[in-house]
Amino acid sequence: MTIYFDDGFDMNSSMTRLMELAASECIKAEGIDALDPERCAVSVSFAMKNEIQSMNKRYRGVDKVTDVLSFPQFDDVSKVPAEGEILLGDVILCIEVAMEQAKEFGHSQERELLYLFTHSILHLLGYDHMNDEGKSAMRVREEEVMRAIGLPEPK
Repeated sequence: MTIYFDDGFDMNSSMTRLMELAASECIKAEGIDALDPERCAVSVSFAMKNEIQSMNKRYRGVDKVTDVLSFPQFDDVSKVPAEGEILLGDVILCIEVAMEQAKEFGHSQERELLYLFTHSILHLLGYDHMNDEGKSAMRVREEEVMRAIGLPEPK
């Protein structure tokens, strides 16, 4: 998995590695032959609260701050190209909200950022939480990935 970060943003190497592992875990479980983690890439940007609220309003019609936005490249990931790099899409994270949520939920900032990143990757792969069934499937998958990278939900 290749992760392209905003110009000028320097993510520490251990966090980058965990993000790569999380994204690869998400991809591997999908069972789509063309989705090889080594061929896949994602763009990651960071936004302040006012910026992500503006994007949320513009692209989703929701005028409020959110923690993460996902912009998939493919409507159906089972139809990705058979060769070359596969850019799955774009992830926009709001670190301010992530830090607030980490405190609220009583876990580390690292876990919260990785959880939100994982959540977003699953959106890029076609997961949704518009109904209870989709929400449940997504939540199970998120926690499977978090356990696989060594960051299970605190008890």
